[in-house]
Order: sequence, then C-alpha cells, then structure tokens
Amino acid sequence: MKPFRKNVAIAIDGGGIRGTIVARALSILEDHLGKPCHEFCRLTTGTSTGAIISAGIARGLTASRMHELYERLADVVFPKTLRSFFWPLTRYRYSLDPLKAALTDALGGGVLGDVWAADPPTDVVITLFDLVTKHTGFAKPWKPEYANWSLVDTVLASCSVPTYFPPVHGRYVDGGVGSYANPSYLAAYEARFYLDWDPNETTLLSFGTGRYPQVLQPGQASRLWPWQWLEPILGAFQQSADDQQIHLVNTFFPNLDFRRFQVEMREPIGMDGTSRIPELTAYGDELGHKVLNDETDTPIEVAFVKPARRP
Repeated sequence: MKPFRKNVAIAIDGGGIRGTIVARALSILEDHLGKPCHEFCRLTTGTSTGAIISAGIARGLTASRMHELYERLADVVFPKTLRSFFWPLTRYRYSLDPLKAALTDALGGGVLGDVWAADPPTDVVITLFDLVTKHTGFAKPWKPEYANWSLVDTVLASCSVPTYFPPVHGRYVDGGVGSYANPSYLAAYEARFYLDWDPNETTLLSFGTGRYPQVLQPGQASRLWPWQWLEPILGAFQQSADDQQIHLVNTFFPNLDFRRFQVEMREPIGMDGTSRIPELTAYGDELGHKVLNDETDTPIEVAFVKPARRP
C-alpha cells in the first residue's frame, strides 16, 4: 500500500446493513497501520450507513468495534415483526427507536459541534435530504446551523431510508435520496475549499458498500411489466450517481491522491439483509485486502453501438 499523504479524508457510501463491509475493511486497515482511523483521519464524510461509521471515526471508535456493532445489532435494528411482515400496508417497516438507542450507546450524547471542538478536531460531513425544502443538506460540525444538532439525531436523519424508517422530525430522510449516496466529491470539495487542504498533500479514501450484479440481459427490458421497472430504475439511478461522483473528483481534483474501493457482489443483498452478515464480513475481508494492495475501482464506462450508415 502506498503511504498516505499529510492529510487524510475518508468517504463512505450508503447501503444499510452493507456498512458491515466497510467496517470490516477499515478494521483490516487499522490492524495493518497499528492505529485507529481517528488517529490519522481528520475529515470523514458519510451517507446513511456511511454516516454511522463516519461519526464513529470522529468519536474515536475503532473499526473493529463498529463491525461488532453491526453484527450485534442487526436483528435488533431490523426485527421481524408484524409491522415488517405487513409492509407495505404500514407506513414504514421498522421503528427508529432501537437504532437510536444503539447509536446513543456507541456514540454517546452531545451535539455535532463536539467533534469539531475536540482535540484534535475532526470535520464530519453528513448528508440528509429535507423533504420540505426538497434539497440535500450537508450537516457539518463547524456550521452554526448544524453545530447544536444532536449528533445521534443527525446520523439518524441520514439513515432514515424511506419505507424502511420514518422521517426524522417529520422531514429528514436518507441523504442518498439525492445524488450523494457516494459522498466522495463532497469530501474532496470540503477538504480543498473549507479545510484549505492542498490536494497535492491530501489522500481521499472512498469506500463503496458493494456493487450489485447485472440483473438484466440485453433485450430483457422490453419484456418487463410496469411493476418490474422499479428495481432496474432505482439501480440505474444509484449506479449513475455513484459513477458521477467519482468522475467529478477525478475531473476537478486531478492532483488529489484519490483511492476508490469497491467489491462486486455475486447477488443482491438488501439494506436489511441481516441474515447475510457472515457473507458481508467476507466481502469486507475482500475490500480490506483491496485497500492494502491499492486495488482501486474504476467506474464502468458504457460504450454505445454506433448505428450503421445508410447506403
């Protein structure tokens, strides 16, 4: 693994229980370096499950502890109840209370600004979507409008995936609803223009939570029924937005030491796929070794077939 530069930032995608993958990969990185992420990373950005891990890093939690948290609380946060069984006849599948209790226990109380006031300070960018204003919000500990927000509630807002959890305060949901399920460009922008880090002296580690396998074959889309379009459309939006963020970093920050890491999943695992924790941990081992070997990911380029010329 190439050595890191003077400044190190970490960006983590959304993905529900698939955050297990990143927590495990970071624990492998910490074992290799012999120190926790908090000791060498002063900027973390995260969406949804990435917000949990980013806040954990800022609070000084080790990645191993966060991985244990995912293992231990998976069935507590996503219990199989009458509500989840009868969804979509209910407004949402799971209550936020178990997740809030778990995060409070792990992260402690306090406000978002506490991580900026700590010694050393850590900048955290947490994405959330405001359903009232229809805009993505970027909660940061040094911004007056967010500094006094509850840290746990801020993370909860970013984790509130529509239909899975109710909105926080009746308006805030998962930051991945917008274009920032992958927050790598946000991290690069924050480092350069708010922290004034020189890109030539900055390393940005970006972690995906597993790329879904290809589900449609050529010609298959023309045979889909209306109700079958939802998954392909959502998947296309997520993949396109994800690749867009990577292209933005590479285009506007060419001197940045940008390392994007991702694993290919053999089959889809849902955000509440708690029975797949062992499999997700194995993906985390794979991702961790990619980090140690600098096996960075490259966005998929789509090649269009040119139409034949008319005679």
